[in-house]
Amino acid sequence: MTTSIPNLQTLVHTRIYLNISIHLHPQQHRKMSGVWVFKNGVVRLVENPGAESVDGSRQGSSSRRKVLVHTPSNEVITCYAVLERKLSSLGWERYYDDPDLLQFHIRSTIHLISLPKDFNKFKSTHMYDIVVKNRNMFEVRDM
Repeated sequence: MTTSIPNLQTLVHTRIYLNISIHLHPQQHRKMSGVWVFKNGVVRLVENPGAESVDGSRQGSSSRRKVLVHTPSNEVITCYAVLERKLSSLGWERYYDDPDLLQFHIRSTIHLISLPKDFNKFKSTHMYDIVVKNRNMFEVRDM
């Protein structure tokens, strides 16, 4: 009997529900349960699935909010106007192809930053995308 292995595309947003027992020591027994989330090629255990969404943003009231910080000026990005000024100073240009998104690109590269039009929907995944494409210029911090 052969089993087919699903390709990465089908696994990108797959949740695997497991209840795993781990033997740490013959006298100790710890039970791990939660939701195993496979996203962007990484599998991780979310022990309290109600407190964290699949995209990594925290939903609980006691969690800290993430903010994007422009490291040279130590300025917290509070709106898209501020972000656009910082990105344009780094060579990013506005890309007007999709009216539902705010997009930036650099002509000499294939990099594209796509953000939701509404700044209230600006999540940590968008922040990390900016950080990765602008090394040493931005960082994500907990507030």
